[in-house]
Amino acid sequence: MDVRQAITDRVIAMLEKGGNVFRERWTRAASHGMPRNGKTGAPYHGANVLLLWDAAIENGYASNVWLTYKQAASMGAQVRRGERAVLCAHFERKAMRDRRDSEIDANANGESHGEGEGDASDRGNGTGSNAMLCMPFWLFNVAQIDGLATSTSDEAPEPQSWADRSPIEGAMRFIGGCQANIQHGYARAAYSPAADRILMPDVDRFTSSEAYCATALHELVHWTGNEKRLNRKFGERFGDAAYAFEELVAELGCAFVLGHIRLVDATIEGHAAYLDNWLQVLRNDRTAIFTAARHAGEAYEFILARELPLPQGTP
Repeated sequence: MDVRQAITDRVIAMLEKGGNVFRERWTRAASHGMPRNGKTGAPYHGANVLLLWDAAIENGYASNVWLTYKQAASMGAQVRRGERAVLCAHFERKAMRDRRDSEIDANANGESHGEGEGDASDRGNGTGSNAMLCMPFWLFNVAQIDGLATSTSDEAPEPQSWADRSPIEGAMRFIGGCQANIQHGYARAAYSPAADRILMPDVDRFTSSEAYCATALHELVHWTGNEKRLNRKFGERFGDAAYAFEELVAELGCAFVLGHIRLVDATIEGHAAYLDNWLQVLRNDRTAIFTAARHAGEAYEFILARELPLPQGTP
């Protein structure tokens, strides 16, 4: 089983539905928060977020809480007969004596939480070689499982809950906390790497406060890629498609941030369409979506780490 290719094909199928479709599906799923494990409360990352979001909307799940078959059984619950799991991926570098046996052992592991890695291919075939193993694991939504206690399923702990706070407040606390150089009065939103500056239209040019925040967060993801910060460079690998690939990173990174603060139904205004370029890259490189999702996840974590704290005394 080529796990990378299988997941890439899934993401391509999402994108082929069109920009308006996949963005709307992701934001609807994000309204229930970031996907997380129902036993540990740990969030999922990278391309797995996209897969789980899409499955939640496709099947009408109201929860973004997931478990492996083994985890459900360990909690005294049972996956209903006939339910289908979502294929996810976990990447881990290992020193192997027998590559084939190691891959078989890795593929049997269903307890992994699936980080979004995968921009390095497997390499090495001999004794003592190192390889980046792509290990599949399968997740079931809590809606597919009988016998779960509510306290251990839908209410699994989250690192941060915005249920009682305004998404606009969350967006502004991230934008303010990053202290990016943002200048207004421009015809369209953009990030200038040379000047290390975010250019934005005036606030009253946007259709809503939500649209302004979503657009600013999209540009803020671009801002994280500056050499002073995360130093993202794709030219050597993606050539002429590097600019479009950076746009894919910003698309995913912004989706993760919007999902975290549950800012849904917000339009990223003035955003150019790079869908055809993304599809071409993904069709030519089975690891590209994992690279994009990893960089998007790093940008997401970078922004979240700079969130302005609540005023002292705020409950």
